[in-house]
Amino acid sequence: MVRRYDPDRRQRIIDAAIRVVGDRGIAGLGHRAVAAEADVPLGSTTYHFATLDDLLVAALAQCNETYFREAEERALFSGPDGDLAAELARFAEEAVTRDRPRAQLEYELYLAALRHEAVRPVAAEWVDRMAGLLARRTDPVTARALAALVDGMCLQALLTGRDIDREEARAIFARVIGAPDRTR
Repeated sequence: MVRRYDPDRRQRIIDAAIRVVGDRGIAGLGHRAVAAEADVPLGSTTYHFATLDDLLVAALAQCNETYFREAEERALFSGPDGDLAAELARFAEEAVTRDRPRAQLEYELYLAALRHEAVRPVAAEWVDRMAGLLARRTDPVTARALAALVDGMCLQALLTGRDIDREEARAIFARVIGAPDRTR
């Protein structure tokens, strides 16, 4: 279908790129595959995104925005009086179990920064924003450690196919935070 005036075309291309990566992985991402998925001419994808790295950056940036918007909507890590270790354990467990294919897609895009230098600033932004959310509740160094720990737990769960044990995760987070371990 040819659309002369199509103000949503760029967004449809980004959405299509995310679906292509979800279905085929990073290796399956190509301008032709995205154009077919978005139902746009091939020239539209290269007009809006000259390189595949440009497309990866846009896809990861959109995933990041969605992730942090949902985190803010759910008021994660914002209340000063809650049990931060328990909140983090719930967050990590739900991130993997709520929608495992989505979590896999997000981590695949995030880890694309290993081979695609253009994607690194967007991946770094995710790390910094997560640490910023956590720094509302703890010091900046502990916030960075907790962000890395959330990443590690989620990635290990996705790689092994295992679920995150919420109580065990809470105990691990509590240890890093320096909070009492309720499991003893």
